[in-house]
Amino acid sequence: MKIEQLLSILAPLRTIGSSDAEITSIGFDSRTAEAGQLFFAARGSASDGHDYIDAAIAKGAPAIVCEQLPEHTDPHALYIQVADSSAALGVAASEFYGRPSEKLRLVGVTGTNGKTTTATLLYDLFRSLGYKAGLISTVVYRIDTEERPSTHTTPDSVRLNAMLAEMVERGCDYCFMEVSSHSIVQERIAGLHFTGGIFTNITHDHLDYHKTFAEYIKAKKRFFDELPAEAFALVNSDDRNGLVMTQNTRARVSTYALQRFADFRCRILENTPEGMLLDENGQQVWTRFLGKFNAYNLTAVYGAARLLGAGEEETLRTLSTLTPVNGRFDTFHTPTGVTAIVDYAHTPDALRNVIDTINELRDGAGRLIVVVGCGGDRDRTKRPVMAQIAVEGADLAIFTSDNPRHEDPDAILAEMTAGMVASTRWLCITDRRQAIRTAAILAQKGDYLLIAGKGHETYQIVGDVRSHFDDKEEVRNAFGLTAGGQTTKI
Repeated sequence: MKIEQLLSILAPLRTIGSSDAEITSIGFDSRTAEAGQLFFAARGSASDGHDYIDAAIAKGAPAIVCEQLPEHTDPHALYIQVADSSAALGVAASEFYGRPSEKLRLVGVTGTNGKTTTATLLYDLFRSLGYKAGLISTVVYRIDTEERPSTHTTPDSVRLNAMLAEMVERGCDYCFMEVSSHSIVQERIAGLHFTGGIFTNITHDHLDYHKTFAEYIKAKKRFFDELPAEAFALVNSDDRNGLVMTQNTRARVSTYALQRFADFRCRILENTPEGMLLDENGQQVWTRFLGKFNAYNLTAVYGAARLLGAGEEETLRTLSTLTPVNGRFDTFHTPTGVTAIVDYAHTPDALRNVIDTINELRDGAGRLIVVVGCGGDRDRTKRPVMAQIAVEGADLAIFTSDNPRHEDPDAILAEMTAGMVASTRWLCITDRRQAIRTAAILAQKGDYLLIAGKGHETYQIVGDVRSHFDDKEEVRNAFGLTAGGQTTKI
C-alpha cells in the first residue's frame, strides 16, 4: 500500500519528506519495527513512542506518524504530524486491513461486570444458529472455530483489525467483542464500525487508572456517544447509569431490565441448584445458569439477538442449551459433600452477586467459606470493600494473595483488613495455594466453598514473573479430585 492512500484519513497537521514510500505493515512498537513499516509514535502510560522514532527508522521504517516532530529529522524518512497518534493508529489499521469491521456485524459489550459472559454467549448463540462468528474476550479470542490466547480484554488496534480481517476472510457474519474502558480511552477501537453496543452495568473498578468514578463513567459513555445512527444501543435500565450512557448517542436505544419496564423484560420464576426458569418478555425459558446477575446477562443476550434479527422462538430455544463461561461459577461437587465454586469475581459488585447467589442456593444449610484477594498495582480503594463484603456474606472469609504484581502481598492484605475487628469470621493466609487447601480442610459436608478473583486465569503474577497457577487445579488437588468426570458446571 502506498503511504498516499493513508495520508488523507490520517488528517495530517504537517508532513515532512516524500510520500512515495510503500507500506507493508503498521506498528507502534520499535522492537518489532521493520522495513516498510509505518511507525506510530504513540504516548502510553509507561512509555512514549516519540522516544523510539530513531530506533524505528534505523530498522527500516520509511514513515513516522507522531504528535510532535523531532528536532532533527532523517532526510530519507517521511514524518506525518497528527493531533493524536493513538487515534490515527486505529483509523490507519482499519484502512490497512480493508475496513473489516464494515464487512461483518460487530457488536461491542462494555460495563464493569458481565462483559465476558454476554459476549461469549452471543458468540455461542449465533454459532448455534448456524452462523460463523468471531469472539474477542478476556478469556479467549476466537476466529470462527480457531482459538487463540487472549492477552488483553480488548487488544491493540493493529492486532484487533488483523483478527477482524481474518474473520472476514473466513466468512464470519458476526463478531462479538468486549470493549474495556481502557481501550476506549486509549483509542484501541478508533476506526471501527459497530453494528451495536451493549451496556451491562457500572460499579467500582479501575479507579487506579481513571482516578475518579466520574471519569470511569465518562469513558464508558464515550463508546455510546460514538456509535453510528444505524447502530443499536442496548442498555441495562436497572443500572442507575444505564440511561446516562445513551444521553448523547445517535444510535437506536433499547433497554433491558429485571425490575423496571423495558423493551426486554425478564423475571426469575425459579432459581434452583440446577438452573433458572426465566420469563423473557412473556415467554418461559429454562437455562443452566444461576443467579440474578446471570439473568441480566441472558436478557442482554436475548435482547441483542432479537435486535440483530434472530427470531424469538429460535433465540429462546438456543438460550436453553447454552452453558456458563470458563471461570464463571465453575462448580465442583466433592466426594466429601462440599460444593466448591471458582469464579472470576474481582470487583465488589461481582463478589456480592456471587455470594448472594450461593446464599440463596444453600438457604441456611451448611456454611459458606470464601477465599478471596485483591490484585496488586490496581485499584486500592476497593480492597477494604471486597473484604467487608466477604465477611458480611460468608461464615468464614480467608483473605489471600491474588496477582500481587509489584506490591507486597502482606501489605495488600493489610489494606483489605484495615479497620476490621479481629474475629473468628476471617483470617489471612498469604499463600494462595495454602489458603485454598486450608479452606478445603475446614469445609464439611453440606458446606459451600467460593474461590474468587481469578476464575479462568491459569497464572499468578508476582513482580515481573508469571507462574502457572490455576484455582480449578488447586481445588481438584485439595479435594483429591481428578481432572475429568467429577466436575459439574452449572
